[in-house]
Amino acid sequence: MAIGFSNIPADMRVPLFYAEMDNSAANTASSSMRRLIVAQVNGDAAAENIGSLVLVPSLGLAKSIGGSGSMLAAMYEAWRKVDPAGEVWCLPLQNTEGAAAAGTVTVVGTATEAGLLNLYIGGVRVQATVTAAATATVAAAALAVKINATADLPVKAVAAAGVVTLTCKWKGDSGNDIALQLNRLGKTSGEITPAGITVTLTKMLGGVGVPDQVSALAALGDEPFEFLCVPWSDTNSLDAWKGAMDDSVGRWSWAKQLFGHVYGAKRGTIGTLVAAGQTRNDQHMTIQAMEPGVPQPFWVQAASLAARTAVFISADASRPTQSGSLPGLDPAPASERFTLTERQSLLSYGIATAYYEGGYVRIQRSITTYQKNAYGQADNSYLDSETMHQSAFIIRRMQSVITSKYGRHKLANDGTRFGAGQAIVTPSTIRGELIAQYTLLELEGHVENTELFAQHLIVERDSNDPSRVNVLFPPDYINGLRVFALLNQFRLQYNDAA
Repeated sequence: MAIGFSNIPADMRVPLFYAEMDNSAANTASSSMRRLIVAQVNGDAAAENIGSLVLVPSLGLAKSIGGSGSMLAAMYEAWRKVDPAGEVWCLPLQNTEGAAAAGTVTVVGTATEAGLLNLYIGGVRVQATVTAAATATVAAAALAVKINATADLPVKAVAAAGVVTLTCKWKGDSGNDIALQLNRLGKTSGEITPAGITVTLTKMLGGVGVPDQVSALAALGDEPFEFLCVPWSDTNSLDAWKGAMDDSVGRWSWAKQLFGHVYGAKRGTIGTLVAAGQTRNDQHMTIQAMEPGVPQPFWVQAASLAARTAVFISADASRPTQSGSLPGLDPAPASERFTLTERQSLLSYGIATAYYEGGYVRIQRSITTYQKNAYGQADNSYLDSETMHQSAFIIRRMQSVITSKYGRHKLANDGTRFGAGQAIVTPSTIRGELIAQYTLLELEGHVENTELFAQHLIVERDSNDPSRVNVLFPPDYINGLRVFALLNQFRLQYNDAA
């Protein structure tokens, strides 16, 4: 009997008809590209979900877990503005040590006209009405009431003697990144402080501490996630995630094959960001630069970047993400945005860039922090984050095909004579399968040069382990169009036309 059955016994004598199912040739599914937001919750958040992975299908649940105004809720809201349909999980973290950041809004004088105080907290406007003849104490109290009534703000307010003290709702140095701005849109948009009073802002300071990333990684376990948003950019946090994603022992290792890519954002001057990029060399991490004048905090920008990438890569793993819009983000003032030369410097030192065009902040180029090989020499093999997703996509495709079709096959040498239908595979059969799949990948626009791939592909039976097949798989990834260079060699008139 040549046909190999998995369940129907060969010595079955009871008549008549028996059928077993075999789905090995029917699998066309692709792996789910799950999203993960790692974020802090408020200091008074319930401990029920802290440190545990939670599937979060709604903003209401995110607020319930993290608290209104929490980093987690803000990141989830920013994510859903870009990616309304993706499967999003959250890993809530809480600082038990450290201190919360605080800032002040100081009001002086007595209003001589009615008007509005326009205070922006992390890019969100709060307006408080000031009546004519209102004292500084009254105006400050009115502002504090409005701030506390806006539950989704990351701060709480207390007013006393004309001074509004703002305190971050969680402990940690992240609170220092909450920008305070007065009349950000200016007089042309009707934002002006009422005559008779002056308002002075003291920026958020004093926040200390970062959540324990080791505990976060322990909670992550071996759950697969393709897009991981981790907003912190301090050395300890980045080192922890670098180890977690490592090619030898981490999520990209041969033993785990979980893959995924980490996205974050960092605010700073060109000098600060270049210096930060010089200290990193990790192909599994992308950090997008933020100008100092960007209103939103870094965790909101990180979530928006990761969400846009998730939408684009889920649709086509090989298409570049450049020009992707990041709804909900505001640019820095025009005079404070990075110039082309500055963005070139950032991209030369492992820091991804964004730009503002057409009413949206957009992805310019999402490079990784990888810059040098093990010998300290310049290496651009892992320059773009899209290359990492492309690699994971192709490996998963091969994994799916081989495990579906040949998961319980016997292995024989090429030339072995066996009946058609037997669950036997040979190196040449596997080679043919890989070439066929590569051809499909080329048709789908993920790779190119199938003929050269077939020439360089090696499939052989291991000389020491007869149950093992070794494969040298040499894909030629298709590239994104990154630069279009045109030489405008003009004429005043063609000679032939004279």
